[in-house]
Amino acid sequence: MSIFKPYTLGKLTLNNRLVMAPMTRSRAIHNLPNALMVEYYRQRARAGLIITEGVSPSPNGLGYARIPGIFTSDQVAAWKHVTAAVHAEGGKIFIQLMHTGRVAHPDNMASDAQILAPSAVGMTGQMWTDNQGMQAFPVPRAMNLQDIAQAQSEFVTAAMNAMEAGFDGVELHAANGYLLDQFINTAANKRQDIYGGSIENRSRFVLEVAAKVSQAIGAERTGIRLSPYGVFNDMEIFADLEDTYAYLATELGKLNLLYIHIVDHSAQGAPEVTASVKSRIQKSFSGDIIAIGNLDRNKAEALVAARQGDLVAFGIDFLTNPDLVYKLEHNLPLNKPDFATFYTPGEKGYTDYPFANDMSRAQAS
Repeated sequence: MSIFKPYTLGKLTLNNRLVMAPMTRSRAIHNLPNALMVEYYRQRARAGLIITEGVSPSPNGLGYARIPGIFTSDQVAAWKHVTAAVHAEGGKIFIQLMHTGRVAHPDNMASDAQILAPSAVGMTGQMWTDNQGMQAFPVPRAMNLQDIAQAQSEFVTAAMNAMEAGFDGVELHAANGYLLDQFINTAANKRQDIYGGSIENRSRFVLEVAAKVSQAIGAERTGIRLSPYGVFNDMEIFADLEDTYAYLATELGKLNLLYIHIVDHSAQGAPEVTASVKSRIQKSFSGDIIAIGNLDRNKAEALVAARQGDLVAFGIDFLTNPDLVYKLEHNLPLNKPDFATFYTPGEKGYTDYPFANDMSRAQAS
């Protein structure tokens, strides 16, 4: 069960079990993928599976500065260069569809876009805007039933656009306090209708999106990311949390989704994601599990050997090491992250991290 040997994920044969986790990088000027992004993903194509940064399915989901979308023909055409580059290197790539919901500011969006959320509950803190620097979060508008139907339609169209752009599949971002997660979590969802209150109601939006997307592009091309015990973006630990995620996993399994990607940032100071909730998700879900959380080679191999994850995802280590697979396989030291350039425009801290040697660079080119 070596993490470096090929693995069958649905109908895909991955070169290894290592996944490049989705990471916002804010290099998409005018929300369009560009040549710099093509090179960034191409460099990392030795991963068994790349999951892109969060990509908005809608103008309303472009909450951050310089994040990409996939709702226009120009965006679809631009993403084709990324997928072609990864495929040319023998890699596989999924797009992560991320609607930011209330995690947004008008300065990062088109003038006719709206900041929408399950309820009119604003966030604390501030967000970066290129025009005015740090700005307070505005209070979102609570979505009506027409807004909900429209947002679901946007996810479906974006998934179909992703197939046209050459992606191998789609990951729905239902984690980290973005729109899908906002419906799940009681901090953002104060609704009294069929989309709020009970476990079944708070799960309804996510399950409807997953059902519609998987019906449109195939369940074997559809995965989802969940963050039990996540408190990022003003989420909270709510009373029936573990029951909620067990219910979600059961219902997602009924849809035959390809995988669940379980977020665990406890090593970075986030609340502990209990072994019990991970176990309940895994036992309730019929597909594959992607595990993440402060992994190194030994931890990743032990996790797979214990059948606590089928695939193992690395975030910052893939950001800072385009040849991460080679370095892990040969037990080589890793580059240190330059946190100041994580979200800045340009190649610095993006495509200029050094390869271990000419051999690893040649294998990633």
